[in-house]
Amino acid sequence: MRHLIALCGLSLWSLIGQAGPLEAAREAELDNLLIQDCGSCHGSRLSGGLGPALLPDRLEGKSRAMLAQVIRDGRAGTAMPPWGPLLSDADIAWMVNRLLAGKE
Repeated sequence: MRHLIALCGLSLWSLIGQAGPLEAAREAELDNLLIQDCGSCHGSRLSGGLGPALLPDRLEGKSRAMLAQVIRDGRAGTAMPPWGPLLSDADIAWMVNRLLAGKE
């Protein structure tokens, strides 16, 4: 079982920072998810609220792998749910890249 978990983790980590291009419609859906769903806790401008700010300067020093893990698995004992059941590895990688780049 550990080997399977490790392989799944490796597949996700290999996508971080190198996510292939998503369809424009999927990017729009994920952008909407960031603003609507994530924004409901992290603020409509992702500048903080119930959850911490998700702005590039606030995420500085946090690894892509850690950010992806939080998105995928959530945070126990907090309002942060696991999004892994709803998002693919490529979706999560795109979201990490988007958060680190900021709103364009």
